[in-house]
Amino acid sequence: MKIFAAGDIHGNSKLAEELAEKASQYNADLVVLCGDLTMAENSTKNIIGPFLKRNLRVIFVPGNHESLATADFLAELYNVLNLHGKYYLRYDIGFFGCGGANIGLTVLPEEEIFETLKQGFYKVRKARKKIMVTHVHPAGTLMEKFTTIFSGSEGVRKAIENFSPDIVLCSHVHEAEGLEEMVGKTKVINVGRKGKLIEI
Repeated sequence: MKIFAAGDIHGNSKLAEELAEKASQYNADLVVLCGDLTMAENSTKNIIGPFLKRNLRVIFVPGNHESLATADFLAELYNVLNLHGKYYLRYDIGFFGCGGANIGLTVLPEEEIFETLKQGFYKVRKARKKIMVTHVHPAGTLMEKFTTIFSGSEGVRKAIENFSPDIVLCSHVHEAEGLEEMVGKTKVINVGRKGKLIEI
């Protein structure tokens, strides 16, 4: 399975077109968008559309720049899955996620982040591979050291330690784009604005 993941588009429709073209060239089976699709809820136009125009399957979580209501609106408008608190199964690979962050428009308490991830994980726990999708990065990681503004999430960290997903896809810290690190047996990838191809 080829997964093309990206985040922090921030309403840039030109970037969305570039990412969609890249995903299409990779012949991606699935596009995963890790939040901050908009810039403070503005510029929702032509962010998901370019991917669908190329017949790409899309799932996403909201970031700290859009509310859960806006994320649900986008999911309904484009008929794609907002993975927040939900799950997605394909090729015996289970995806579960939580959007928002510990800063911004959609501030979630750490325990709520954990419980939201737990809710989705329960549905995919028997999948051969499990991929957790968040916007915010886990606490106590190298990614945290790239910024003095955005602390990592204790809720995401707790979910990794409790559920041991194979991969975590996140974004949020622009300076840590492309960084991959291990938390226990879990590979954590900051997919960033350029996007990242993950093959499973």
